[in-house]
Amino acid sequence: MEIVLVVAAVGYLLVRRMAGEPAQGKRMLVLPAVLGLIGLSEVSGVVRTPSSVLYLAAAAAISVAFGALRGASVRISRHDGYAFVQYTGITVALWALNLAVGFGGKFALHSLDPKDAGTIGDGLLLTLALGILAEGLAVLYRSMRRGHQVMWGLNQVSGWNTRSEAPRDHHH
Repeated sequence: MEIVLVVAAVGYLLVRRMAGEPAQGKRMLVLPAVLGLIGLSEVSGVVRTPSSVLYLAAAAAISVAFGALRGASVRISRHDGYAFVQYTGITVALWALNLAVGFGGKFALHSLDPKDAGTIGDGLLLTLALGILAEGLAVLYRSMRRGHQVMWGLNQVSGWNTRSEAPRDHHH
């Protein structure tokens, strides 16, 4: 179940943000919050040993760092006064590295301590959510710092086609 959610969440972000989309606070904050709650429920009660706490804390810190780096690598432009975000090749490479490190860490933990690996194996979803949240916060911060408005929802602007969620009029 966890792998399916991870692949679905990452695939969703990659497809949407490679094409580009408006910087929408609701989407950048709600998705990671929901994933984080699911991930937290999966690890609550099973993180009991010092090594499992250390592993989860390290994995979370690494994921947050990758998320912040991805947020810094996203292309931000202005469409109709609103921030428009698009992933770059660097962003995609950072995603690939983040997932490789996450799955690699899980494999390494399993090799070193199979008992702990089994109890905290579901921590990947929680750490992924924290990374997505860090990315979203970095993008929102950069967008607002540049003076771009950030939407909460797409229904705020009449110049956006809510079906495709792409701007009708591409002026930078």
